[in-house]
Amino acid sequence: MSPLEVARPTLDPSAHQPFTSVEEYILRCTDEIWVDRGVGLIDAAYYDPDVRIHGAFGTSVGLSSVIAGTTQSIASYPDEVGFGEDVVWEPRGEQSFISSHRVYSTGTNTGWTSYGPPSGRHFEKRALAHCLVKNGKIIEEWVVRDEHRLVVDLGHDPRQVARRFAERGDWRPLELGHLPEDPLCAGVSGERDPGANAGEDQRMLEMFDQLWNDRRHDRISDFYDRDVVLHTSRGRTLQGLRQVSTETLDVLAAFPDARQRILDVCIDEHPRRGQRAAVVWLLEGTYSGYDVYGPATGLPIQLLGASQFVLEGGRIVREFRVYDELALAIQIEQGRLQSTAVDS
Repeated sequence: MSPLEVARPTLDPSAHQPFTSVEEYILRCTDEIWVDRGVGLIDAAYYDPDVRIHGAFGTSVGLSSVIAGTTQSIASYPDEVGFGEDVVWEPRGEQSFISSHRVYSTGTNTGWTSYGPPSGRHFEKRALAHCLVKNGKIIEEWVVRDEHRLVVDLGHDPRQVARRFAERGDWRPLELGHLPEDPLCAGVSGERDPGANAGEDQRMLEMFDQLWNDRRHDRISDFYDRDVVLHTSRGRTLQGLRQVSTETLDVLAAFPDARQRILDVCIDEHPRRGQRAAVVWLLEGTYSGYDVYGPATGLPIQLLGASQFVLEGGRIVREFRVYDELALAIQIEQGRLQSTAVDS
């Protein structure tokens, strides 16, 4: 059996009801809420009443913040078009699945936003939404957006925005619960099929451990193709092993003691798109390195991120790496203000 013919575990149709496939469920429910503006479907059809949403500004529980945020976003960018670039998924038992939905959005800011009045400017940004769906309802979601790119596109100064949001105390720590000891067996989305994609998922974890935790960038060619393309924060596109290595080290230079933990992983085979992987990760350390986000504070940080990978011949040929540098800057500035208040 070829790699693209690997059979999935049986998934009951109730998992993605009322649609015929996981991909159709994710794409259709997104369009019905965002394109058709059926915001009420969040409550009426697609989200569990006690849904947990983990994002760059902390964890929320329930539908009220989801409905409010969706309503405000549509009003802020009424001509926004979100292109569903890919859906990477795996079963989580017979009635559940985890999906990583990569969306690239473009539009014009003609309404008020949390950043200020309408700018009339064009914007582009990428997001990754990692959703756990059971019996046709989203019960938990880990979502990250390139919000730094959006703020710059709208003409705002990210440092001024970070200061204003920090003064309001907008950032809160994530409430992730028990973190997985072995995400190959069970991540934050639940137990994986024991026979799923043996080998490829192990290589994903080894890559993160070697490059991010052990700083073994002499081994980067073991995991990435020579001509790899990396799409990363601030809307940047980089190519080649040296640039991928430098981008990773640039992140670590501000947090030199940081360690990365893998929260969830899934591998997906597709007859046209080939083999892809999706990983949710958490970077934890102290802001004790370079002054990328203002003077270093020495205070702890946590950065929620997600990546999708395209694999060929066992190596990564393309990575989409999404994390919210604006929320990171707000978190750091908020810690600085709180520390100053305590000292005074």
